[in-house]
Amino acid sequence: MAATASSMKSMKLRSWQRCCSRHIRERRARLYIIWRCTVLLICWHE
Repeated sequence: MAATASSMKSMKLRSWQRCCSRHIRERRARLYIIWRCTVLLICWHE
């Protein structure tokens, strides 16, 4: 019984980490796009 509970915990932890990493990747991509647009606008005005 204890083995099943620990495996369930590890499965939940893995799914949570996968979800968390996906959100981090999306946020990083969004920030990169915003940063590139900002740099492009700054360079374009000069």
